[in-house]
Amino acid sequence: MLQEDPRPQTETPPTTPTGAHSAQDEAGASTGANTEGNAGRNRRLVIWLVSGACGMLLLSYASVPLYRVFCQVTGYGGTPSRVETVAKTDSVDSTTLPSLTVRFNADIANDLAWEFAPEKRRMEVRPGEPYLAWFAATNTGSQGVVGQATFNVTPAKVGKYFHKVQCFCFNEQPLQAGESARLDVQFFVDPQLLRDPETSEVRTITLSYTFHHYEDLPSHTAVAGESKAAHSEH
Repeated sequence: MLQEDPRPQTETPPTTPTGAHSAQDEAGASTGANTEGNAGRNRRLVIWLVSGACGMLLLSYASVPLYRVFCQVTGYGGTPSRVETVAKTDSVDSTTLPSLTVRFNADIANDLAWEFAPEKRRMEVRPGEPYLAWFAATNTGSQGVVGQATFNVTPAKVGKYFHKVQCFCFNEQPLQAGESARLDVQFFVDPQLLRDPETSEVRTITLSYTFHHYEDLPSHTAVAGESKAAHSEH
């Protein structure tokens, strides 16, 4: 007669292959590494976006004066360059060079109660020689106003060769009610204009001004010197 073993029977737990543990551990480690890697990339992305936003904000404040300097140095967009003196840029006698016609155009912004006009509508000039042109401005309103003029030349491609030594447009112009002012601009045309293949055919240049109320002066026209009205002769 068979007798049962009185000792309690224990179940042997299933044996997990060593390789399975290794795979699970590696999977867990890989998941953790991926999570940390993604978190790191996300942090870098956030830092990059915040830095970019701050940089764009700072650039927006600096762009207007920087662009103004760029335009004045290069003549970009028809902006005449500003110089301290009449440069001796050419050894050729200016009297042997063909003359150019410089026309003057004057406009007033809609919110400015002024009258503004050139004393002469046109002037014959020799490249390399300095010239002085005069404008007249009168405040026809009932109160004092500070104005400032924006400016450009056309065709725009001659901007780098049209140099201003002194100009009323460099500063604000205050006028009391009924007050008038005589405003001047000293300029010269670089003889290199006649040698540049892109500008050698130009014989007429239009210098245009638009007076704005100083507080309402739009930044883009202050930089680029755009004229409000089309150039015309009166």
